[in-house]
Amino acid sequence: MKTTDPKKIEILDCLKGGLIVSCQTQKDEPIYTPDMVVKMAECAKWAGAVGLRLNSPEQIRQVKEADLGLPIIGLYKVWHDDTDVFITPTMKEVDAIVEAGADIIALDCTSQITHEKTIAWDLLPQVREKYPNHLIFADCSNIEEAIHASQNGAEIVAPTLYGYTKNTENIEGANYRMVADMCRAVGDDAKVIMEGHLYTPEDAMKCIFIGCHAVVVGSAITRPHYVAKRFVDCLSKYQDDWRLAEKAHHTNELK
Repeated sequence: MKTTDPKKIEILDCLKGGLIVSCQTQKDEPIYTPDMVVKMAECAKWAGAVGLRLNSPEQIRQVKEADLGLPIIGLYKVWHDDTDVFITPTMKEVDAIVEAGADIIALDCTSQITHEKTIAWDLLPQVREKYPNHLIFADCSNIEEAIHASQNGAEIVAPTLYGYTKNTENIEGANYRMVADMCRAVGDDAKVIMEGHLYTPEDAMKCIFIGCHAVVVGSAITRPHYVAKRFVDCLSKYQDDWRLAEKAHHTNELK
């Protein structure tokens, strides 16, 4: 959905060619402290990041109050045992992140079945209608889903969920050819922002080169426990799989 809204274009222009840092921490993780996500965001701002990706109304609100001047991509992760859909799965979560101050709404736009027994991407047109002034960031797992999202109201599409669905669950690295094809497939209808499986600055540069509007990097920057686990996984001859820890469901309880 190619936008003509001046405010949306201004946000998209400020993201172009830049790094968006995913600043997230869960209460059951070793790095969790009440102010950790704000410190992550401050580090991202200091480094020159052009945007932030934040999970939960609580953490969005914290960073918004810090007034860092960077656009916030908001999402709300909710896990259920009967589905792999966990990113902003219902309008309830959408309402919560908008109220908290998200500038851009991120939601699962795959063809997976939700806990509520709907198709995840069916939420997109409802969000588009309710929040016409917000940019929508469609988290997808393949080209078909990205095209569907761009045709149904999303100004931004990303292969965020490549590796997190039943059809892609054994994938570990970025699929640059698929991402390049995604850029060509959506054309001018939406901006493709690369997210997922990026571990070095060189990885990020490849994405801009093949046509992505910007890149999102999270775990490789803000999750030192996952960085360490990748090294341990390799040094232990892959007896363990660090990706299982990264994909694990989280709890809201403090450890």
